[in-house]
Amino acid sequence: MKNAVNDGVWSGTWVARRLGVELEGDEHLTDLLGLALRRNPKRAHLLVSQVLGKHVPQSPAVVHGHGLRLGHRVRALLGDAEAAEAVVLGYAETATGLGHSVADGLALAPYLHSTRRPVAGITPAGGFEESHSHATSHLLLPEDPALLAGDGPLVLVDDEFSTGNTVLNTIRELHARHPRRRYVVVALVDMRSAEDAARLDRFAEEIGARVDLVAAASGTVRLPEGVLERGQALVAEHESAGVEPGPAPHGEVTRVELGWPDGLPDGGRHGFTPDHRARLEAALPAMAARIAQALPAGSRRVLVLGFEELMYAPLRLATELERTVPAEVRYSTTTRSPVLAVDDPGYAIRTRLAFPAHDDPADGPGERYAYNVAGAGFDTVVAVVDSAADTDPLHAPDGLLARLTEHAPHVLLAVVPAHAPHPSERPAMLPEPLRGPAFSSYAPDEVGWLLQDLSAVSLEAPTEEREEAVQNGGAHYAESLPVEYQPSERYQALFHAALDTSADRIARAVGVVTETVLTERSSRPVLVSLARAGTPVGVLMRRWAGQRYGVELPHYAVSIVRGRGIDANALRWLAAHHDPRDVVFVDGWTGKGAITRELAAAIEEFERAEGVTGFDPEIAVLADPGSCVRTYGTRDDFLIPSACLNSTVSGLISRTVLRADLVGPDDFHGAKFYRELADADVSVAFLDVVSARFPQVLDEVDAAVKELLAEDRAPTWEGWRAVERISEEYGIHDVNLVKPGVGETTRVLLRRVPWKILAKADAGADLDHVRLLAEQRGVPVEEVDDLPYTCVGLIHPKYTRGATGADGRAVNV
Repeated sequence: MKNAVNDGVWSGTWVARRLGVELEGDEHLTDLLGLALRRNPKRAHLLVSQVLGKHVPQSPAVVHGHGLRLGHRVRALLGDAEAAEAVVLGYAETATGLGHSVADGLALAPYLHSTRRPVAGITPAGGFEESHSHATSHLLLPEDPALLAGDGPLVLVDDEFSTGNTVLNTIRELHARHPRRRYVVVALVDMRSAEDAARLDRFAEEIGARVDLVAAASGTVRLPEGVLERGQALVAEHESAGVEPGPAPHGEVTRVELGWPDGLPDGGRHGFTPDHRARLEAALPAMAARIAQALPAGSRRVLVLGFEELMYAPLRLATELERTVPAEVRYSTTTRSPVLAVDDPGYAIRTRLAFPAHDDPADGPGERYAYNVAGAGFDTVVAVVDSAADTDPLHAPDGLLARLTEHAPHVLLAVVPAHAPHPSERPAMLPEPLRGPAFSSYAPDEVGWLLQDLSAVSLEAPTEEREEAVQNGGAHYAESLPVEYQPSERYQALFHAALDTSADRIARAVGVVTETVLTERSSRPVLVSLARAGTPVGVLMRRWAGQRYGVELPHYAVSIVRGRGIDANALRWLAAHHDPRDVVFVDGWTGKGAITRELAAAIEEFERAEGVTGFDPEIAVLADPGSCVRTYGTRDDFLIPSACLNSTVSGLISRTVLRADLVGPDDFHGAKFYRELADADVSVAFLDVVSARFPQVLDEVDAAVKELLAEDRAPTWEGWRAVERISEEYGIHDVNLVKPGVGETTRVLLRRVPWKILAKADAGADLDHVRLLAEQRGVPVEEVDDLPYTCVGLIHPKYTRGATGADGRAVNV
């Protein structure tokens, strides 16, 4: 032979004649592809790329050039603005170098490739299956979890696009975590059938995303019936042919110190940014010069041999070496793929070197291969491995280096430091948000709950027991849940009547607060509602932006607990997945402003502890009767029907829970999903009634926003002063037991032990439901003339079951 250049004969001829396999498509398709047979029970044939640098040694400039040109096409397709927001994802192991090269051509985007090498202590950010492969499980292990969390285009790169299953699996997995509007699939060859192409189109339509395809060539593979069985029979027949037993080793191995830059990743296994690329480009000339100096005098034909997933670093070293030495330089890599070798000019895999795995793989020991190296006339092989693979098996008598010395007089070993994120330095991998219908009755795209599901835990306690424990200092209100109030038919009728009469008013307030946020805070805000009262408001704001502007705003719900602060793990998750400057916290209403102050203090503490900046602690609310914030829909204290009920108007989610035995330091706060209350659920009905009124209030909203933006909206904290006055006048001496506003008063009647209700004279229908609840619980309603709120609820200031009766009904004291 023995030469990988197949003497002018198409390297797919041998398989095509014996199996009847046909390649149809672009005229240059056979320049890019040959055929071989694989030892794989799932697929008989193997499309062997002539330009990938995996199985067939090729000029490194050709290999890198194909990826660069594909990357240039992707950048032209996306435009620079979208390209700068993109992430490139390559597939292990075959396309890791190609994906890197595409990212080079794109230039503006970071790169990540999947891996089959787990890292101890590191939780994957995702994973997927490659069904036809001999090794199916792909892991995604970005050092920075935010790498995959954006909503810019995702560019997926594989060497061939055969059925589309791998791409579908990838997009399905990642889209569920981080929905995107656009995906670009890149391949050297698109070999899908018409049916496979239609399947991808249908899938893109289902998820509401655009999926583009960029390929160097396209065609199809025609497979006759029974090809798998006939291919397996051919493999069995020729199994012993083409395997190089090899002469005794006669070459020598010399180690070359590359001088790899400190801290520079060896590739995209854990992420590779444009800054990393710039550092590598600057260092390549000196590293290639060290290899060149180590080449024996008179070297004519040099192979730079990469190692499985480590394709890009060897490729770039080979590219630089090719430019600087007179020798012919070729590039290829070792592989896990078991392929039949047949020494025939019409077959793509002429020879095979087999050797044991040498990087302590997670799936255990096994054979690895180098194809078309034996007999190819290389006088020097430069083996490039990472430090994780520089092990005893590499240097063993039957190891890769020994096998190479059987066929090349000189072998150089260059070791690149393996880059692995250290678990102690890596942010905790928090779970993805909970979504309906598995958690809450809201649609999955309406809100993601940054909570943990405690539905299986018994947390409810009688209201009276909770109040006594809280006031005696024996428990915090967030450590248990009240028994969910079940409204009577009369109360439910009041809710629906209130919703009908106030829907326009609520729609106007939603429009005003949303337009204010879009104008003053961010054109693409990330809505983060304070669970649970803020969650219906966040959903309505998201709907307003979607209906009026066609934008899909991200929306999450997080827990904040008075006296304990906001969930720091939720903030950590948000900071990893979004720009904190885009986050807008949302709540239903303000009372005296306690939560507003709580959030500001919690954000300050989080930024000091985490070193993360950018979160704006100002809350956007539907109603701000307490004059506590600048961003609001109205400052009127009116009935918001979502305040009338508990979980049945909030997606069937409980108030949040923070208890040390249930919520660890690395956990989200908890909550329960009351699936059993589905028959009484009006959560979606409330949203639908209000959002149906949006078109009717557009003009009013625009006028109100124009007027509002011209006003002085600085908080006066009038509500806080009023609460302090009432606390003293009524002998309570604890502002936490004074709950101002219609919403807070309703909560007192539903969840606490009320003492009395103060109501503004002539408050009208806004207080119908408050009067009904007060009547049902035997709570007096006292009309007050100079009240700055429509009403104020007072919690019993010295509650014991002995003082009020074991049934929890308040008495006049």
